Amino acid sequence: MKVGVLGAGAWGTALAFVCAKSGNAVIHWGFDGIFDGLSDLKTPENITKTANMSDLKDCEYLLIVTPAAFFRETVQKMVNWYNGQPILICTKGMEEKTGMFMSEILAQELPKCENIGVLSGPQFAREVALGIPTGSSLAGNESVRAGGHIALSELYLQDSEDVIGAQICGVGKNAESLISGFLTIKTHGENERALMFTRAWNEIVDIAAEMGANCGTFHGLCGVGDLFLSATSPTSRNFSAGIAIAKGEEYSGTVEGIFALRGLINRGKKLGLQTPVLCEMKNKMGL
Repeated sequence: MKVGVLGAGAWGTALAFVCAKSGNAVIHWGFDGIFDGLSDLKTPENITKTANMSDLKDCEYLLIVTPAAFFRETVQKMVNWYNGQPILICTKGMEEKTGMFMSEILAQELPKCENIGVLSGPQFAREVALGIPTGSSLAGNESVRAGGHIALSELYLQDSEDVIGAQICGVGKNAESLISGFLTIKTHGENERALMFTRAWNEIVDIAAEMGANCGTFHGLCGVGDLFLSATSPTSRNFSAGIAIAKGEEYSGTVEGIFALRGLINRGKKLGLQTPVLCEMKNKMGL
C-alpha cells in the first residue's frame, strides 16, 4: 500500500519508519522540507521525503502526525489535493484557542473525509522507531481500521470504534502526566499524589461519558496503557514539564499537557460539569 505521513517530528518519523517496515511505500512530508525527528537513525529505503504536500495525493492511506498547534493549518493545506483517502489522526491534543479535538477540526476543515480514525496508546517515539514492541488503540470505522492494520502491521493494534473516547484518553493522559510530574514534587506524600491523580482522572472520564464515549475505552491501550507510560516516566515531556513547573524551572518544547488541562476544564464547563480537581491543579501550577 502507498501511505502518506504528514509530520516530520520524532513521532511522525517513527510512524513513517513503522509504515515502511510494514512493507508499504511511504511518502513522508515535512513542513518546509525539514525532517528533524530522530535524525540519527537510518531512514528505510522505501521512504520518500518531500516538501510538496500534493505529492501525497496518490496515497491510499494518510496519517496526520503534526503537533496539535499546527493540525488545522496542515489540514487546510490538504484541501486542494485531498481525494477521499481514509485519514488516521496520530496527534494527541486539543486546539488551544477553540478547545476542539482533532477529529472535530478535521470534520470542519475537510468535510468530504468520511473515514476518520485515531491512533493512540503508550508510545515513545524512539522506541517505536527502533522496533521495540509497542501497542496502540486503533479507533475508527471498518475501512479506517483495515487500512491501519496494513499501514502499521509492525505494531500491536487494539481495534475500537470509539474515536472520541480514544482522543479524550490521549488528551487526558497529557493533562494527567503534567499533574503527576507536578505532584511528584509538590505533595505531602504518595497517598495524596494518588488521591489527586485518581480524582482528576475521574473528572476526565466524566467528560468523556458526557460526550458519548465508551468508558471501556479507558481500560485499553489508549487509556490505562498510555496513562501508565506517560504519567510515571521522566521520558514523558509532560511529566518532566510538571516537575519543572513545581521546581520553578524553565521547560522546553511544546507541552501538550498545558493546553489539555485548560481545554478539558473549558469543555467541562460547556457540558455543565464540575472539574474541581483539574481547576485546582491548574491554579496551583499557575496556568
